[in-house]
Amino acid sequence: MAVQLAPGVYWVGVIDWNLRDFHGYQTEAGSTYNAYLIIDEKITLIDTVKKELVPEMMGRVAEIVNPEKIDYIVSNHVEMDHSGGLPETVARVRPEKIFCSPHGKAGLSRHYKQDWPFVEVKSGDELSLGKRTLTFLETPMLHWPDSMMTYLKEDQVLFSSDAFGAHLASSERFDDQVPGFPGGYTYQLQKYYANILMPFGALILQLFDKIAKLGLTFKIVAPDHGRIYRKHEWVFSYYRKWAAGEVEPKGLVIYDTMWHSTEMLATAFTEGLMDAGVEAQLYHLRNTHQSDIITEVLDAGLLLFGSPTLNNGIFPTMGQFLTYLKGLKPKNKAAAAFGSFGWSGQAVGLITQELQAMKFNVVHEGFQVKYIPDPEELAAARKLGEELAKNHLVK
Repeated sequence: MAVQLAPGVYWVGVIDWNLRDFHGYQTEAGSTYNAYLIIDEKITLIDTVKKELVPEMMGRVAEIVNPEKIDYIVSNHVEMDHSGGLPETVARVRPEKIFCSPHGKAGLSRHYKQDWPFVEVKSGDELSLGKRTLTFLETPMLHWPDSMMTYLKEDQVLFSSDAFGAHLASSERFDDQVPGFPGGYTYQLQKYYANILMPFGALILQLFDKIAKLGLTFKIVAPDHGRIYRKHEWVFSYYRKWAAGEVEPKGLVIYDTMWHSTEMLATAFTEGLMDAGVEAQLYHLRNTHQSDIITEVLDAGLLLFGSPTLNNGIFPTMGQFLTYLKGLKPKNKAAAAFGSFGWSGQAVGLITQELQAMKFNVVHEGFQVKYIPDPEELAAARKLGEELAKNHLVK
């Protein structure tokens, strides 16, 4: 059923209980696609949903008003989990106007090749709906060039598109409806940020500056995924921390192994981190999804990468992970590589080159062992783990 955010303002989105993959990001808890309806002299729909879920959205709209009475559509973001339902919606509603950013018009035109009644809007532009006013705020690269947010001035509602969201299917629409809030929701919030928005920290900080200069205040922050916030400051505080690249005294050991030799070293390094009294986490790349590891990378200060050498190169799962990590542009990380090898040992050096290319603080030239590590080599790895933690995590 539709849910009221404020008088005349409704959530009319859909819950995707079965979503388990979002272009390579594991969504084990499903998701929502949040669309919003404003009842005024000009009835306005904010965003749509995935193509196959339009009937469910329209059913919620119909609980409030005949969908054919919608006058305006606002498209905050071209990505198809939000715009995929536009063709069917536009065909049924026949809106007077569709509002989007200039990049949004270009993207929607290219995606759907339809002659729709677009109106381009830019930051600071306002639209009267009758008793209410929408203000538009362009947020390019948060996280596509077309992205923008829409602010309902009188009710102080920010429709924040893909910012401040999380992938979570839930029967609760608001953040404060769950006992012990925010509870486990913070993990989904962090996972979403780490896997989607991590590269854009500088732009997020600029967004907060822009909001402050415009003097915007919010009673409700309504993203396009996850729960709607009636207590948004806790979310903003996390975003400020993550955008600034703040890290915790936490070290991750991320590895794959062929015949357990690299795994033995990974365990030794993890024990060394624990000896230093810091939080330590150990991840086997074939046992933990990369999007879950990235969630922990976000605020970790030290990353240790372990790989055997295979065919004179990095083990494939490590190469894949480093490629994924590189695109997310983590900040303020100390890092080093380790591994085992047989007749050649290029993996550690190649990983080190990748870490340098990512502008990590490479804190060791690399630790490697030929064949099976002996007790002395394991002790050396453990000692090195402790030293790296003390030198780069312990304040």
